[in-house]
Amino acid sequence: MSSEDKAHNVAETAKGKAKDVVGRATGDKDLESEGKADQVAGHLKQAGEKVKDAVRSAVPGDKS
Repeated sequence: MSSEDKAHNVAETAKGKAKDVVGRATGDKDLESEGKADQVAGHLKQAGEKVKDAVRSAVPGDKS
């Protein structure tokens, strides 16, 4: 996983967590839902990058 992708995905997850917390605190269900969606998207992207890394490390001679 490239460092840039990893940082972007972690930031997206953190942004989602912040929206979720603020939405709950203010009673804004739309913001809370948006935050949860951002968190899920960030986690899915992180998982996808981990799968790519696992495939790359399993393929001999592939240095991409």
